[in-house]
Amino acid sequence: MTRAFWQADEKIKRGKPRYAPAIKAAVVHHTAGTNVYSASQAAAIVRGIEIYHVKGNGWDDIGYNFLVDRFGNVYEGRYGGVEGNVIGAHSEGFNVGTVGVAMIGNYSSATPPPAQQDAVAKLLAWRLDVAHVDPLSTVAATSTGNPRYRSGRVVTLRAVSGHRDTGPSECPGTRAYALIPGLATRVAATALPKLYSPVVSGALGGPIRFQGRLSAALPWTVTVSTAGGKVLARATGTAATVDWTWSSARAGKGPFAWRIDAGPTVRPATGTLGGTTAPAPASTVTLTGLTVTPAVIGPPPDGTGTMRVAFSLGMRARVTASVRSVDGGALVTILNQDRPAGRNALDLIAAGLRDGRYTLLVSATAGGRRVEQQAEVVVDRTLFGLGLAAPATSPNGDGALDTLPVSFTLTQSVPVRLEILRAGVVVASVLAGTVPVGPHTLEWNGLSLLGTRPPDGAYQAAVVVTDWLGEVAYTAPFTIDTTPPVIRLLDLATLRFQLSEPATLSLVVNGQALEMAAPAGVFNVPFSGPASFASALPRDAAGNVGALVKSP
Repeated sequence: MTRAFWQADEKIKRGKPRYAPAIKAAVVHHTAGTNVYSASQAAAIVRGIEIYHVKGNGWDDIGYNFLVDRFGNVYEGRYGGVEGNVIGAHSEGFNVGTVGVAMIGNYSSATPPPAQQDAVAKLLAWRLDVAHVDPLSTVAATSTGNPRYRSGRVVTLRAVSGHRDTGPSECPGTRAYALIPGLATRVAATALPKLYSPVVSGALGGPIRFQGRLSAALPWTVTVSTAGGKVLARATGTAATVDWTWSSARAGKGPFAWRIDAGPTVRPATGTLGGTTAPAPASTVTLTGLTVTPAVIGPPPDGTGTMRVAFSLGMRARVTASVRSVDGGALVTILNQDRPAGRNALDLIAAGLRDGRYTLLVSATAGGRRVEQQAEVVVDRTLFGLGLAAPATSPNGDGALDTLPVSFTLTQSVPVRLEILRAGVVVASVLAGTVPVGPHTLEWNGLSLLGTRPPDGAYQAAVVVTDWLGEVAYTAPFTIDTTPPVIRLLDLATLRFQLSEPATLSLVVNGQALEMAAPAGVFNVPFSGPASFASALPRDAAGNVGALVKSP
């Protein structure tokens, strides 16, 4: 069902479509609306979603690339062409390089009807085949930033994923999400045979390697031709793997066309070599590694929280940084100055910003070339005073810091949950429901979602509130440490010790009790006079107590 069929309002869409270099994965959604509608009413539902996405959310167009109703009808979503790698607005942080398919309905407690499931499977089989993506594969995707995965975080996604895999969302609903593994299997078995992951590596003037993978062993052909259609080189084989290297030393500058075929029933892969743009010189300005910490700013209560913005420059450049609200509000410039090569930083202060979601845009200009990166900024004063009972916890059952109390204060009554994150992935969750205004404490029992104890390492405690901005996560770092400190007495006369980690020492020297904080490594205990006896008991920040060491 084309945009013309469902009567998309082309006057309200904003700007031209943007395209990704390639599609790497599909993300399945539900619209979370009614499941009771007729076939004739579905188009009106799609129009309503378009209006909400554009006028309500401030997006350029409807967010999904495709929508599927409960009768199995497929609707063209975002403008730009159904075979184009159109960047939508369906999975915050992962819109680039993914295609968003939304099932019209709410599938949290209801199962999508067979006709809808069949249509989604056929649609994904076709669209991933256009992109030459194996539906059963996984892909490393780099987040552009959301409350679950910070900007720059590399996340492994399935080629057919649910929206909740990409961020803090319940979409596509519990019932639909449970179908995704089986859906991917159906997609992989539909419309075989297929060509997966065609790759061309190398440059004209040297060896160029053509590779690909077929769903079954088939006769294949790789052809390189001039713009006029003259064949320069060709190779054939019969296997499930395509692999051929062409020596292009005498071929010229191009452009040349390449094509991988595997018979009339397999969608071919095509591309060009040479004759386009020259590689950028080494002196070209680069802007990389944009990070924003924390993910949400607003606390303390007066709203003067600060976000640290950091980035790296490949050379000295003129840097501008600005923020714009997602509803298209005014652009506010927070930096416009020359910055040196290397790692740079600036502070974004929340005091002058209303609560809302913003886009932070950082650009660098040098030598007549401009590059930019962007990230999401959230200002939300619903919660303040987030704090942990201790910077570390040791859920090992020894009775010391086995749990992690997390305290905070709410300025409005909202649904709240506590999540424990490791490298951006949720490992535990404490559901609290709707929590009233005022101070509160939630406690994590130290167990993962699977009922096991997570390994030692760096973690984050995230208090997730749901308010008018959607789900917003306020985070605080902590460490899980279940390993007791180890201490050695190296020399009694000088009270020289060695510690495996920083710890608090309970000492007895010549019968005198002492308490001191000691660093990791070798150190001396300050004591006047010669020592004839010493003992030391170490306790680290997580409450782990090491073995007592004492002199003979």
